[in-house]
Amino acid sequence: IISMSPLNVGIVGATGAVGKEIIGCLEKKGCSFPINNLRLFGSKRSAGRKIETCKFGNIAIELFSEEATRECDVIFLAVDGDFSLAHAENICKGDDGPIVIDNSSAFRYKDGIPLVIPEINAETTKRKKLIANPNCTTAIGLMAIWPLHKLFGLSKMVMSTYQAASGAGQPGMDELMEGTRAVLNGERDVAEHKVFAHPLPFNVIPHIDKFQDNGYTKEEMKVTWETRKICGLADDFPVSCTAVRIPTARAHSENIVALFERPVDLAAARKALEEAPGVKLVDDVENLKYPMPLTATGQYDVEVGRLRQNIAFDNALEFFVCGDQLLRGAALNAVLVAEAMVKNGSLKAKNAT
Repeated sequence: IISMSPLNVGIVGATGAVGKEIIGCLEKKGCSFPINNLRLFGSKRSAGRKIETCKFGNIAIELFSEEATRECDVIFLAVDGDFSLAHAENICKGDDGPIVIDNSSAFRYKDGIPLVIPEINAETTKRKKLIANPNCTTAIGLMAIWPLHKLFGLSKMVMSTYQAASGAGQPGMDELMEGTRAVLNGERDVAEHKVFAHPLPFNVIPHIDKFQDNGYTKEEMKVTWETRKICGLADDFPVSCTAVRIPTARAHSENIVALFERPVDLAAARKALEEAPGVKLVDDVENLKYPMPLTATGQYDVEVGRLRQNIAFDNALEFFVCGDQLLRGAALNAVLVAEAMVKNGSLKAKNAT
C-alpha cells in the first residue's frame, strides 16, 4: 500500500451489477491506496438500504446529490450514460471536486477526456478530473492485443464476439435463466423475450445495440472507435467487429484476427502474452486447456489461448480471448484507473498537505 493520506471513496449506483463489483474489488483485490471511508449513493428507491461488506462494515446507501459526492476524493459512476451526462462534470468541476471515473459511454469519445485501460495508457490520466472506462468488449480484447501491438505493430484487426447475457445487466441474465427454465420445463416451445431482440435460450443473436448506417451495430463500432483512441491509432485505422449475444451467463469471449506490420514470431508472441500484466495464457490444446467463460468468470485476468499463425493472411495471428466483463470490462478496470492516478499523483486526499 502506498504511504499516503487515506481516501474518501464514493460509488454512485452501488446496488447495480457493476457497483457491487466495484465494492468487491475494493474489498478483495487489496488496493494499493488506503481507504478512509466508503460512501454509497443511490436513488430514492434504494436510499436507506444497508449494504453488508466484509471490510467496511454495513453501509447505508445515501440519496444521491452532487453536493454529497463532491465531499469525496474519488467517485465511481456505475450508472447509465444519461445520468453521467447530467452529473459527472458538475461533480468533478473546480479544484475542490473529486476525481470521477465513469463506467458509462457518455464521455468515451469526447476530446480531452481520457479513455483508459491502465496497462495501456495510464499516463493519459495525469492532471485529469474525469476519466472514461471503456466498453467491456474493447477492454477484454485490447488486453491481449496491446502486448502484440508493441511487439509487431498492429496494422488491421478483425474481431468476432460471443457475449454473455449479463452484458445486458440483471434483466438480461434473468430473461436467459427464466426462458431456459420455461423451455426445459415444457411450459413453452420458444422462450419469451423483452430484453433481447429475439429469444436467447438455445439461440445466438448477431445483434447488440442499435444498427448504424454502415450496417454495423453501435456495439461493433465501439470496438473500432475505442481501439483507435486507447491505442493512439489513426482515426481511420481498420478495425472490424461482429458482436453476437450467446446464451451464457457471464464472461465475454472474442475471436481475434490481428494483422501486423512486421513478421510475427509465435514464440515471441507467446512470451509477450505470458509476461503481460492482467493476461493469463491458457493455451495447452494437448490437455484441452483454452479460454472459456466457465474458467474466466470471477477472474481478474483475461484468458488468452488458441494462439496460432493465421493461414489466410501474411504476418497475422489468430487467438481466442475470454474475460469477465463485469470485472476487467468494468469494475476492476475502474479501480485500476484509480490506483494509476494515485501513483501518478493525480488522485490524493483533499486534506493531504
